[in-house]
Amino acid sequence: MKILIAEECATYRLVLARELQKLGHTVLVAKDGNEAWNIIQGDEVSLIISDWMMPGLDGVELCRQIRATKRPRYVYFILLTALKGKSNYMEAMEAGVDDFINKPFDPDQLRTRLNVAERIIGLQVQVKQLQGILPTCSVCKKIRDKDERWVPIESYIHQRTEADFSHTYCPDCLKVAREELKKFEK
Repeated sequence: MKILIAEECATYRLVLARELQKLGHTVLVAKDGNEAWNIIQGDEVSLIISDWMMPGLDGVELCRQIRATKRPRYVYFILLTALKGKSNYMEAMEAGVDDFINKPFDPDQLRTRLNVAERIIGLQVQVKQLQGILPTCSVCKKIRDKDERWVPIESYIHQRTEADFSHTYCPDCLKVAREELKKFEK
């Protein structure tokens, strides 16, 4: 996963970057929220770990700006903070923060939080795929799946979601079907 760290403390940046690289992630670093904002304008990142309190653009405001832009992919946002209290938690959650890590961070907790983030990012990718263009037969409406098999649309969607289907006629098709039935009645 490509992860952006926004942290003003050089020591925290270094320790966090080493830990993330040890876990196999690609890491970008920024010394504050403004630099992080500039980086994400030109680079797709999956996850941001940001300190809350930084000069200029703080972590919560950085998150607000990211959520306010229409990005092609969801960016998971973890706030690294020493702040505590319900009002701080509520402010960050309302800004769109996904998770928190307390300072000083624990490497095991970091790893666990990243596992959760990867699951959620994976689900986001699946949803985007379902929203994307699907190769569909224009006659029978079957969909070509990743194994190049043609399957009914109902099966394709049911395997990937909790959706169930009931079949009926739309008003236009019902009108056509009634007209066709009238031909046989005569």
